[in-house]
Amino acid sequence: MEQDLSLAVTHLGRISGALAANLLDSRTMTIAQDGVLRVAYAPFDYIARNAKVVIVGITPGRVQATNALSAAQSALEKGKSVPESLAEAKLTGSFSGPLRANLVAMLDSVGVAEHLGVQTTADIFRPGSQDVHFTSALRYPVFVDGKNYNGTPDLLKTPLLRKMVETHLAEEAQMLPDALWLPLGPRPEAALRHLAGQGLLDRKRILSGLPHPSGANAERIAVFLGRKSPELASRQTNPAKLLSAFNAIVAQIAALKGASA
Repeated sequence: MEQDLSLAVTHLGRISGALAANLLDSRTMTIAQDGVLRVAYAPFDYIARNAKVVIVGITPGRVQATNALSAAQSALEKGKSVPESLAEAKLTGSFSGPLRANLVAMLDSVGVAEHLGVQTTADIFRPGSQDVHFTSALRYPVFVDGKNYNGTPDLLKTPLLRKMVETHLAEEAQMLPDALWLPLGPRPEAALRHLAGQGLLDRKRILSGLPHPSGANAERIAVFLGRKSPELASRQTNPAKLLSAFNAIVAQIAALKGASA
């Protein structure tokens, strides 16, 4: 299956000489709009076709989108092709620092490193690696009254947003059927399960229940990793749910390994 880059070609031709921050709010970069809901173009089209792990957020935020536009501008001005510029722009949104460390620790703990045949999943995040693909349930940045979309309105109950899931995310699902899919939060998980229900993604490859790797989830991550006793966790952390998710993912990875043996 070939990726459709027509949207990227059309919009990247409009970014020369303009400030990325201004572009994001311009009419020329608006892909679709429905009342207070607006979808803007930002260069998140690149797909790592050999990825073994796909990490799925909800949608690119304003800062991430502006950085990606700036990176694409810079690459195009250096004479790079559209596909090369898209690849560079996508790298600006990759997880780094504490986020990556937390993510690696959790993936290693549930057996993903062993499943992939590496010592640690830190290896798949090495510079230039094509083993991990970063994406979002909603590929392009979505704004509600000019603010970053945070899950309201419900993406599967909103025709404009559901269409994005069933086109852009579905395209990626079909191109990466053998990867492990890691949704970061309930909205991305719902989007992936929606595609699985349509037969576009293997439900067994969706690893649900890992806490988001942000620092705000430090206690949840600690309980998930066994670094903090469930008895010492606060009520908001819901340790029983986290431990259940941990055990379910470990079993899921083991089953996948057994099926491929």
